[in-house]
Amino acid sequence: MPYTGKVTVSGPADVHELADLMISKAAVGPMDNNAYLLRCRATGEQLLIDAANDAATLLHLIGSDGVTGVLTTHRHGDHWQALEEVVAATGARTYAGRADAEGIPVPTDVLLDDGDTVTVGACRLTARHLAGHTPGSVALVYDDPHGHPHLFTGDCLFPGGVGNTFGDAGAFASLLHDVETKIFGPLPDETWVYPGHGADTTLGAERPHLEEWRARGW
Repeated sequence: MPYTGKVTVSGPADVHELADLMISKAAVGPMDNNAYLLRCRATGEQLLIDAANDAATLLHLIGSDGVTGVLTTHRHGDHWQALEEVVAATGARTYAGRADAEGIPVPTDVLLDDGDTVTVGACRLTARHLAGHTPGSVALVYDDPHGHPHLFTGDCLFPGGVGNTFGDAGAFASLLHDVETKIFGPLPDETWVYPGHGADTTLGAERPHLEEWRARGW
């Protein structure tokens, strides 16, 4: 069946099959977080984005091949509840944005700065630091050599707007600026967006609303 990105807690993962990379999306409770397992087709190496909760569900998704890395998009607790258990079971390296690592209770092996490369076997992803939802939030861009880019945004970009900045005007301005200059600026409309909660979207679907978001302030 074609990939839709529509998943439910306790339901099956949805798999987006690209030429070089397989992306499995699963939802975990209790806050309906999305977790993404990336698998390099050439090597079988796997990377998990956000061990949010339900370690048993995530370890089942990972399977017997294991996972070499777990990347936490930001320091909010709903995105790392299963991190300690998944790392203990798999021996995976941990990745997080430099400014958020101190807020994640599992030690971070690799501190990410803007523009850093994260590899999954033969596949390369680029970290983008998007400050505002948290100081050290990171998104990951996979620029598919056989198609359009794929973007994992954590809680920095959703269908309908940027992430919550909790009424802080400065944080909102920072997040909108970073999303505009590092995401909407360089990436095409066809870019597929995988957020930290809920349904997927594309940059083309969201781009016409940037001024609306700026005017409303959230």
